[in-house]
Amino acid sequence: MTKAGTTVAAARAPGAVVRLPRRRGIELALIVLAVLLSVYGYCAVGLARTHTVPPGAVGYGAGLGVLALSAHLAVRIRAPYADPLFLPIGVLLNGLGLVLIYRLDLETPHDRAAPAQLVWSTLGIGLFIGVVLVLRDHRVLQRYAYVCVAAALGLLALPILFPAVNGARIWIRLAGFSIQPGEFAKVLLAVFFAAYLAANRNALAYTGRKLWLLQFPTGRVLGPIVTIWLLSVGVLVLERDLGTSLLFFGLFVVLLYVATGRTGWIAVGLLLAVLGAVAVGRMEPHVNQRIEDWLHPFRTIEAGQGPNQLSQSLFAFAAGGVLGTGLGRGHSVLIGFAAKSDFILATAGEELGLAGLAAVILLYALLVERGYRAGLALREPFGRLLAVGLASILALQVFVIAGGVTGLIPLTGMAMPFLAQGGSSVVTNWAIVALLIRVSDSARSQYDGREAP
Repeated sequence: MTKAGTTVAAARAPGAVVRLPRRRGIELALIVLAVLLSVYGYCAVGLARTHTVPPGAVGYGAGLGVLALSAHLAVRIRAPYADPLFLPIGVLLNGLGLVLIYRLDLETPHDRAAPAQLVWSTLGIGLFIGVVLVLRDHRVLQRYAYVCVAAALGLLALPILFPAVNGARIWIRLAGFSIQPGEFAKVLLAVFFAAYLAANRNALAYTGRKLWLLQFPTGRVLGPIVTIWLLSVGVLVLERDLGTSLLFFGLFVVLLYVATGRTGWIAVGLLLAVLGAVAVGRMEPHVNQRIEDWLHPFRTIEAGQGPNQLSQSLFAFAAGGVLGTGLGRGHSVLIGFAAKSDFILATAGEELGLAGLAAVILLYALLVERGYRAGLALREPFGRLLAVGLASILALQVFVIAGGVTGLIPLTGMAMPFLAQGGSSVVTNWAIVALLIRVSDSARSQYDGREAP
């Protein structure tokens, strides 16, 4: 054979080893960019409000940079094949959230939330580092499925013992310290759902009776997971935490569909969601009030009572236009007590405009897409379902919150991932990112060093 022919034959010879790029350099460059953008936003707020660079800009940038680089080193050491986009997106969204909360703090000097949010963000990144370093294999979590569900139900029931806050019993407040246990419970329930469905996926998909176009599994197989879901949702309804109950319902339906591959579960889920929303809306005055605000957002203005929160949010989005008023130059603080939590997206829409808001939504979409991709790349069912479940938690939260503050759907009280004020939320979201990084590392490392076909 010719020299060229020998070369081609050698290239196609069996036994050729494929080495995947680890892409940690790309991750580091994106992290530096995320930190710089966050510091730029912090300085822009100060220049807009006081015409000077905030005195804490250097400390803020250094602190965020140290935290981000520490997380990067943990990923480089323990998860070298992980997707390089998870960590930079988390850093950028968390940094933007700190900027927006700091900007709103300038309007409410008596109620400053940015320092506490920075502490919670530090704890969240610390948890991220701990999960990446300690959890070497995500499949270990499958062994503790029932421990996770017991802990989740306990966390969900705990707030019943404490006074209601803004009409809902979702907080534990002791000596000025407060946490929202439901935020941690959603990750634990995702682990349980993924483990149970992975172990029983064949029975769920191929046994039972067929009714219309849907194959219903036997009660022995479907009963335990439906019971756990009904208990969790029932507790949340008693606590009037309807946003989290909707999240759990969506998570359950999505994972059931992914486990069985039957689209009929989506139709059943949507039907039950509509029936449940109608029933709760008629029986619960607080929910009925939100539905009325959604259907008639300007009715309080027409009645001479002034704008409500939803109408103020819509005014903020309208004032932002395409390019926004600029960081620090909006008036979304007029929304009231929930400006830093439920309605923080209105501040982003007013001051960053449609362009900036679209960029934020695309960051969330990219984070969810990479989570789904990591799950689809895995060969074992538990990791696939876990990744899809965790990514779906983020997707459902963003949809419910963004839809509520823009008037697309009735408003439910939840925290925008990474952006909104809320320590429990930001810590939980960092745990979700850490688990997705662990899954993505397993997904790519399974192909490293394999022989080329």
